[in-house]
Amino acid sequence: MALTKIEPFLPADLTQIGSGLNRPECVLAARDGSLYTGDWTFGIARIAPDGTTGPAVEADLIAQGFRPNGIALTADGEFLFANMGRAGGVWRVGRRGEAHPFATEVAGNPIPRTNFVLVDGDRVWITISSSARKHEHFTAEENTGQILLVQDGKVSVAADGLNWTNELRISPDGKSLFVNETFACRTTRYDVTADGLLRNPARLTYPGDTFPDGMAFDTEGALWIACVISNRLIRVAPDLTWTVLFEDFEPSELDTISATHAERRLTWDQIAQSRGSRLSNLSSIAFGGPDLKTLYLGGLGISEVQMLRSPVPGMPMEHWR
Repeated sequence: MALTKIEPFLPADLTQIGSGLNRPECVLAARDGSLYTGDWTFGIARIAPDGTTGPAVEADLIAQGFRPNGIALTADGEFLFANMGRAGGVWRVGRRGEAHPFATEVAGNPIPRTNFVLVDGDRVWITISSSARKHEHFTAEENTGQILLVQDGKVSVAADGLNWTNELRISPDGKSLFVNETFACRTTRYDVTADGLLRNPARLTYPGDTFPDGMAFDTEGALWIACVISNRLIRVAPDLTWTVLFEDFEPSELDTISATHAERRLTWDQIAQSRGSRLSNLSSIAFGGPDLKTLYLGGLGISEVQMLRSPVPGMPMEHWR
């Protein structure tokens, strides 16, 4: 099936919802119109359909030392969150009550700070961006990222030797797992076996100014990817060809960052200070709204969720079903 041709969006097309957010790294759109994000003020924030913003859970996660990054909704309406706080691991929390460990050890060792968590039926996938967590420089050579699998109550390493492992998704047919390796400037696709083994990695490498982070599938099987620093949205076809649908950056600044990254000198301060005209470090994309044609965008340097309208609907995530 040929993909629908989509004309590129412009920064002026963006609208906003929500307010007062702190680093809304991961956005989830729910069937009732609510949006949820990991947030370093609210812990997990809820944005009501009218834009009212507040905490989604009763527990004061930030005061307890948690730093929710990626989040997922369980079948019973609780949250799993990838913890960037010192305790690391993935934790579970209900709308009321305290957070409890969900996955905090693998092979007898503590799980370090985690980036993302995805519910996949009876399985849960977790990414660790870098088990070393040195953070002095962000390079294409720091290959200590991992993908963990939680299945039948057991946590195992599904893949390792990855570069700054970020968001992942299972393809609509359930046969492939896609994961972004941000500072290697690539997306990797694995075949997924019935028992959760990852095989036959195929790597799609982008130019050195494209740093993939969040992702979401549409109903045509194309994968939309949000890129930090360049604030770029790209759409990857099933055959791994791709097109740019949106970008918002200052060219000389992006050139400087790309050159610094190539020289293995890129620091967090440089990343954090990068800005476009409307966005700063775009990191997350989710399809939502009644027709699943509203694109909700989160980012590390913005205080609200940005929105665009897509001509193609998104695939509903697990919590919609």
